[in-house]
Amino acid sequence: MTPEPGLAGWLQLTLTPGLGAATLRGLLQKFGLPEQVLAAGRAELLRHAGAEALQALDSAAVSDAVEGALAWVAQPGHSIVTLADASYPRLLLEIADPPALLYCRGRAELLNRPALAVVGSRNATAQGASNAEQFSRALSAAGLTIVSGLAQGIDAAAHRGGLAANASTIGVLGTGVDQAYPKANAALAEDIAARGLLVSEFPLGMQALAHNFPRRNRLISGLAQGCLVIEAALGSGSLITARSAAEQGREVFAIPGSIHSPLSKGCHALIKQGAKLAESAEDVLSELGSFRRTGFASTRAPSPARAGAADEPLLECMGFDPVDVDSLCARAGLPAERVSTDLLRLELAGRVAALPGGLYQRLN
Repeated sequence: MTPEPGLAGWLQLTLTPGLGAATLRGLLQKFGLPEQVLAAGRAELLRHAGAEALQALDSAAVSDAVEGALAWVAQPGHSIVTLADASYPRLLLEIADPPALLYCRGRAELLNRPALAVVGSRNATAQGASNAEQFSRALSAAGLTIVSGLAQGIDAAAHRGGLAANASTIGVLGTGVDQAYPKANAALAEDIAARGLLVSEFPLGMQALAHNFPRRNRLISGLAQGCLVIEAALGSGSLITARSAAEQGREVFAIPGSIHSPLSKGCHALIKQGAKLAESAEDVLSELGSFRRTGFASTRAPSPARAGAADEPLLECMGFDPVDVDSLCARAGLPAERVSTDLLRLELAGRVAALPGGLYQRLN
């Protein structure tokens, strides 16, 4: 696409080392658009920015970075959206520290579509990943674009679910939008760039730095009308996103899990603190009042599947908490050989998952 007039000025300011986000916002409030900031006398600017940053402002390194970004944005499917653009996401204007610009790969129009953030553990269980994908597919079918952080586990499953229906998905990156991170999700990232949107506030070429990811989380929640947390330990970064969502006035939802699972502790803590308990996509949509409660795919298990449980006595004995073989033998009154055989058959059928420590968990 053809770069917007004035984009070079936005790039020059945002790519200058030492010119932080707060300082940049102050300059824009004082002088106006970047062209006016850059036209101001350096002595006047010195009252609002550091001497080292102002020295770097006109450096060859910054000039080269600006030229590189302008060449990048001229390629098909690439765009850069600034605070001055009509297409800048309206919801981000409501947060305390909106980024001056966003680098985009894919369908930039998704930035202003109704959206839901879906986040959770990188080390998701099979059931957690399944929940993330099913919920996201149903919510995308209902018209909510799924926003997540392209991490492994819950994020990746949520993106796949979003891509499977009409509203698609947005991947918010903690690196430059031209970087493949994590490598394991490189193919998924390309799929999102082709059918959804990849977005980042960080400059092109920015590698994965630990302190950038918590900052990225405020955009995941900021782009959405609510945030759904699926499997999160008490120290999970997903809770940072949930906290950002609450601070931004967004709805927070959490899916409960087993009282024995560490990955349920964060979700249970959120529910205790006032997050809405979500058992199905209907629970989310009923709280976000602009959406119909019918006419979309449900995540509730169909009744035939529940009725079919009666044909599997071992499933009824399992419940939904992790359980070991000896306990199942005692509950079912069956020998270990029979229980082990049934567990293997149910695992192959996708109805039971084998967990570390010799435990098994019912999936449906």
